[in-house]
Amino acid sequence: MTDSTRQPLRVGLLGYGVAGRVFHAPLIAATPGLRLTRVVTADPQRREQLAAEHPDARVVDDVAALWADPDALDLVVVATPNASHVSHARAAVAAGLPVVVDKPLAATADDARALVDEAHHRGVPLTVFQNRRWDGDFRTVRRLVEDGALGRVTRFESRFARWRPQIRAGWREGGSPADAGGVLYDLGAHLVDQAVQLFGPVGTVYAEVDRRRPGAQVDDDAFVALTHVGGVRSHLWMSAVTAQLGPRLRVLGDRAGYTCHGLDGQEDALRLGGRPDTPGWGEVTPDRYGLLGAGDDLRPVPTEPGRYQDFYAQVEAALRGGGPLPVDPRDAVRTVELIALAHRSAAERTVLPVPA
Repeated sequence: MTDSTRQPLRVGLLGYGVAGRVFHAPLIAATPGLRLTRVVTADPQRREQLAAEHPDARVVDDVAALWADPDALDLVVVATPNASHVSHARAAVAAGLPVVVDKPLAATADDARALVDEAHHRGVPLTVFQNRRWDGDFRTVRRLVEDGALGRVTRFESRFARWRPQIRAGWREGGSPADAGGVLYDLGAHLVDQAVQLFGPVGTVYAEVDRRRPGAQVDDDAFVALTHVGGVRSHLWMSAVTAQLGPRLRVLGDRAGYTCHGLDGQEDALRLGGRPDTPGWGEVTPDRYGLLGAGDDLRPVPTEPGRYQDFYAQVEAALRGGGPLPVDPRDAVRTVELIALAHRSAAERTVLPVPA
């Protein structure tokens, strides 16, 4: 890796589908100190998109070309389908290249744990793209919890729901366990991570996991109840078949509650070509503020700006020796463990303890 802080760190991106094109590439491009230099994709349409959107990046047909010349890169980002996360990340680690892996880290807890252990053993930085830690609504709830505005929190409700009655083609809706498809892996990886970040270790897991749409091969509707060691109960809903949406977040304490509606707008802005280095990025208008209070005594609370750009800013700083990586990969291992317990709880129709 280059020692000069004046030279941008050279980033290789594996995959230019939704994750690579919508999230990683624009965030990398907007981060001072990083430069997107190589992108692996063999799809002709995606190659055309890459040429139009990031003309300075070199397209690579085969990921093996990256490992053949590791000195040409300072960081690798794995944004390929879930089934290949571990193999690509392991290859990056073997090449001595720091690596960002899109969530979920792996399809199984054993694979996730082995990957993290290998990176630690080799001394190669590894982190996981849990971007929704930087959602504006989550940042607001974290501030309210830390400030004590809610008092002692007893219940946390979180929903990530959509209305997609038609099954879409692709691995996310495929039936292979190795693909780690379905809403628990896709949306649940965010909700579980957020709950644990707010309220700490989990003691028990209960889940209801269903396939609602005709012909569905993976779960498209799920509910997960986490009982945290500290006593908070997190109720998490994730669904592709929600015809009417509930609150995005509702947090109840013995002093006050907080409720907000609607998903953070950064994903939609990125899909429309927006960039986080533009003025007003991630800000929420007053009509969308959440409400804080109890009974009829409610007041709007300004929503913290969403800041997806902070993830890669922290990656860049960490690789230059300026602090920790933005997401501890052991957190991602625990998320995969909890998702696996949720699947098992639903299958066995019982509450399961979380191993220490």
